Amino acid sequence: MKRHLWFALNSLIVLACLLAIWQVAVLELKIAPYMLPGPWIVAKAVVNRFPSLVGSLLITAEAAAMGLVSSIVVGVAIALVFAQRRWLRRLVFPYTILLQTVPIVAIAPLIIMWAGTGVYSVALIAFIICLAPIIANTTEGLISVEENLIHLFLMHKATSTQILFKLRLPHALPNLFVGIRISAGIAVIGSIIGELFAGSSLVGEGGLGIAITYANSQLETDYLFALVLAATVLGFVFFFIGMFLEWYFLHNWHESSRSDIPE
Repeated sequence: MKRHLWFALNSLIVLACLLAIWQVAVLELKIAPYMLPGPWIVAKAVVNRFPSLVGSLLITAEAAAMGLVSSIVVGVAIALVFAQRRWLRRLVFPYTILLQTVPIVAIAPLIIMWAGTGVYSVALIAFIICLAPIIANTTEGLISVEENLIHLFLMHKATSTQILFKLRLPHALPNLFVGIRISAGIAVIGSIIGELFAGSSLVGEGGLGIAITYANSQLETDYLFALVLAATVLGFVFFFIGMFLEWYFLHNWHESSRSDIPE
């Protein structure tokens, strides 16, 4: 855990350095605020528009969380089936990768027709975008168990179900968390993209995607950067939650999360 906290501290230090470079560049090059506002101007926009900013952030966070969690549940279930049925995996697995190439702009009208406008449509779009990394990484972990371990379980008369849940699934946890870390960021992106097409079911309210569209149309560049910052923070929150869960489940037995192993 200390290693992860140190990693988080280093990330904050790097962020502070980048903000300082940004501020100095804006002042030295005398860039107009409407073209590129400095961090201080963006910070004032965050303070001045804080209630609406938080409201949009929470709406997007809800949709992104729904899409991410549902993709984990469905993705793990599909990967378990793939691990048990090799013929099905060979037949269907390549098509799951096509989920990442689905043009959202093409299927957005269908999603709105099926689920209506609002958070559920946005969550469905985030789900589609997040599903492929979960399936691919979890499946790889489930089917890459050392053969000698499988023979050891068979020697003790373990059933296929016992092998799946007591050997393959624990072995696949590191791969699953890799997929979760990948999906944590694109869940936010998927939600913002979804809001651009699916909109909001609440009049006068919307997530970060709708707010970004409004700020861009009004040339409110400072607020636009504040919204981008909020989306980045949300992605970091999801990412670090995934890192914490990875440490919680793996630090007692897997070398990827143990802090007592020298680097």
